[in-house]
Amino acid sequence: MTVWRPPQQIRAKVIGLAWRENRLLAAEVEDDNGRIKGVRPLGGSIEFGETREQALHREFREELGTEIRIVGPWHLLENIFEHHGAIGHEFIFAADIELADKTLYECDEIRYSELDETAATARWFGRDMLRDIALELYPTGLETVLSRWRD
Repeated sequence: MTVWRPPQQIRAKVIGLAWRENRLLAAEVEDDNGRIKGVRPLGGSIEFGETREQALHREFREELGTEIRIVGPWHLLENIFEHHGAIGHEFIFAADIELADKTLYECDEIRYSELDETAATARWFGRDMLRDIALELYPTGLETVLSRWRD
């Protein structure tokens, strides 16, 4: 198992908000013991010289092998968090997207690999599901900009 700690620098990231009805596509976030502690929409870091749009398109090609279409306005979140004693700090651009590969909307579970070959699982989560199984939604503050999310 890979032990992840946030880098000690400010990072710029993007996440895509893909929806299946009122369910958000999000990857499971594990603690160091492999227990799922929360979920986070798919995306990743913006590379030097890359726009947020380019980064979001690249991340979905790399993670799910699909093109996307950005269909909503951008939201900016500042996320300062602690993960197993290490502080992380990131600015995250989030936008509603549509997946070009429509078969992904039919999958309840999507397994993929991060670039470092770490196995990951994404699912379609409803707000009620997160509440019922006591999972956090990351990044902190995301739920406040999800005007589309309803019970």
